[in-house]
Amino acid sequence: MQTIEQGVRCRWRARAVLTEADLRRPLVERVLAARGIGGEQLEQFLHPTLRLLHDAGLLPGVEAAAARVLESLARGGPIVIYGDYDVDGITASAILYHTFRAIAPQAEVRTYVPHRLEEGYGLNREAIEQIAAQGADLIITVDCGITAAAEAARARELGVDLIITDHHQPSAGAVELPDAVALVHPRLPGSAYPFGDLCGAGVAFKLAWRVATMWCGSERVSEPLRQLLTEHLALAALGTIADVVPLVDENRIIAKYGLRMMRDTSNIGLNALITAAGLDDADRIDCEAVGFRLAPRLNAAGRMGHAREAVRLFTTDDPAEAMRLASQLEQQNRQRQATERAILAQAREMAEAAGMTGEERRIIVLCHEDWHAGVVGIVCSRLVELFHRPVVLMQKCEGVIKGSARSIEGYSIHAGLAAVGEHLLTHGGHDMAAGLSLAHEAYDAFVDALTMHANLNIAAPDMIGQESFDCEALLREIDRAAARALMDLGPFGRANPRPQVLVRQLRLTGHPRVMGDKGRHLSLMVGDRGAQMRLVGWSMGAMASQLASGMVIDAIVRPKLNEWNGRVSVEAELCDWRAVR
Repeated sequence: MQTIEQGVRCRWRARAVLTEADLRRPLVERVLAARGIGGEQLEQFLHPTLRLLHDAGLLPGVEAAAARVLESLARGGPIVIYGDYDVDGITASAILYHTFRAIAPQAEVRTYVPHRLEEGYGLNREAIEQIAAQGADLIITVDCGITAAAEAARARELGVDLIITDHHQPSAGAVELPDAVALVHPRLPGSAYPFGDLCGAGVAFKLAWRVATMWCGSERVSEPLRQLLTEHLALAALGTIADVVPLVDENRIIAKYGLRMMRDTSNIGLNALITAAGLDDADRIDCEAVGFRLAPRLNAAGRMGHAREAVRLFTTDDPAEAMRLASQLEQQNRQRQATERAILAQAREMAEAAGMTGEERRIIVLCHEDWHAGVVGIVCSRLVELFHRPVVLMQKCEGVIKGSARSIEGYSIHAGLAAVGEHLLTHGGHDMAAGLSLAHEAYDAFVDALTMHANLNIAAPDMIGQESFDCEALLREIDRAAARALMDLGPFGRANPRPQVLVRQLRLTGHPRVMGDKGRHLSLMVGDRGAQMRLVGWSMGAMASQLASGMVIDAIVRPKLNEWNGRVSVEAELCDWRAVR
């Protein structure tokens, strides 16, 4: 990418420098060319089908896992599905539960989800011992387990077979993988699987698919199972979108078809959740609805209560219980929102008072004993958006300080914590997010050391936001057909963002207008060579005073179709702008 100009709010970058041949293509093809999609890939991207999903049998460990599952189902179980407490783990658990019950209705199939605050992430020794004591001889993990070598050894000591399905990478420096009946993971060493970025629900969906084909003895499964697997795409899409994995290759196919299935799903829990989120009258459910309406309600269970209630929502066959559970998740989500707002306001005030929001302090590091451990990670992300610098928020609890961290592009918070590791008890994560713990007496030294590391490794320009665009466009190119074609490139998310284009020399053909509560948003009418369009700038109302009729601007915009009262018009979301004259 190449920095080309400075907008009002952000630095502007083109995703790629296009060739002369690319520049002669239609707008949608220029956008895809900027993303490196052309040739045979172009046709597959524009017309994805379920036939393009990769053969589940290629997934490492899936053959041994499916065979062991069918052996247990034939005996009637018991099988315990051990899932993570986030949306990915919740949906992955439900996919396997329903598949196993469809194949062997009389088999004993149970689910287990660790408590986020009391047990923490992943397999734990106490849970394995409890499950073994209850008579289970097979545990299947979903969305966790690839680092659980010690826990796997304990399961073997207790005579419990373990199948691990996961998509996370082993910890850096790990000397061994867990000793299990099967490790089902797209990125195991030596893997020939064509796509490594499945989420936990995607891996579970592939295992369910292989169990079904092995049960039927054919790649063509029975009609009831085929219908069930197709419906499972809705759950897999929830996990895929919520886990923010790249929406390319088969992740995009799962998301695209799964979103379609959500409107007509027979899963009564998912229907109850859709109703509780106020989406039952929506014409369609998109990634935004999943990310901002459905996923937060599911995650609220693990943050404010126990995620087993969310798993129960997707596995119950009682409509009354489904509505009760969905209502409970709604209440927990409201509690989470209130807690988040309170912590955000307090953390923002503390950061500003401590001088952590100016240029001389390039990281925010704060601690408070009253903050909710299940919510601080979300607040970290909010503060990163506000101040565009890394954020670490922690809570004092039982003699130890624990917390979460989020970062910005260009600064690895994992590397930052590793550099000051002598002050920490534990830490782990990746470039953009991490967790940590430390002793009370180490707090001041830790804050000073991490602040020094951030100040040395974050340049001032890195604390300015970036706005990327795919290519340049003329206003007259963005007609109804082009806007529709661009919208059809979805579902949008990581690695497949909403198309954004740079349009130059736009003249304001009327006075700027503010709209919404307290004039928070901005509306502009712009024109160029006879073409006109309305631009909407969300949360840009305060900029109205900087604009005037007749002014000429360059703008980065997201084209879209606006449907209102049966009329369809082309407009665009204004991402950033700069005055030309």
